Amino acid sequence: MPTNGKIKLQGFNNLTKSLSFCIYDVCYAQTAEQKAEYIEYIDEQYNADRLTEILSECCEIIGANILNVARQDYDPQGASVTILVAEEPVKDSEDVDTTEKPGPLPDSVVAHLDKSHICVHTYPEAHPDDGICTFRADIEVSTCGIISPLKALNYLIHQLESDIVTVDYRVRGFTRDIHGVKHYIDHPINSIQNFITEDIHDHYQMLDVNVYQENIFHTKMKLKDLDLNTYLFGTTKEELPDDQVLEISERLNKEMDEIFYGRNMPDMKK
Repeated sequence: MPTNGKIKLQGFNNLTKSLSFCIYDVCYAQTAEQKAEYIEYIDEQYNADRLTEILSECCEIIGANILNVARQDYDPQGASVTILVAEEPVKDSEDVDTTEKPGPLPDSVVAHLDKSHICVHTYPEAHPDDGICTFRADIEVSTCGIISPLKALNYLIHQLESDIVTVDYRVRGFTRDIHGVKHYIDHPINSIQNFITEDIHDHYQMLDVNVYQENIFHTKMKLKDLDLNTYLFGTTKEELPDDQVLEISERLNKEMDEIFYGRNMPDMKK
């Protein structure tokens, strides 16, 4: 596969490129009423209408035409949005940027897609005992064609402020060039991190798990700095005793570490 990604294809680019993007927002709500208020706040902040706006803007970034939008708010909480998108004619595929670098924010259009979809589902929840509340948004951008959906990654991270991010990218199938040779990927990639802007790198700890021979790439991210006041719902750390501030900080850090590493951790006090 040429490193510049410019190959002459026999026909349509048949590669399927899928970006799965999962974000977690963690909060501490001290009382049952505050937990309910947090869930209500998240449910309103990320309702179907706002998620549709975010995904529609994502379509603008990657140059996709919206064919159909299906959206649903759920009772008691959560929402889902699915957008089917189609391609406009591309005058010259060599003008499409397939290099391994961060994609744009929402002020430009970079390419066009076909046989593609973007969807999001939300999952707000609360721990029954220790005050921890977690919101998860699961987004998938799946495309067929020249461009990688990784170009939408920076916009999504900026729109959905999060404590933990897990990103999976996979290229499936093959496309054939004019000489009959099969190509299983059409753009260079060593790490999802290379598609993420420097300002995001500065704020997150990042870890890769990649299977290069299968064109499978995985990056997980955890926010480096924790300002407790941004995690307290309905109160501030100045209103709490020092020992409670320390305990809440430990709970929040433990919750984020468990999500980041994908395993439960023992209570340090036991």
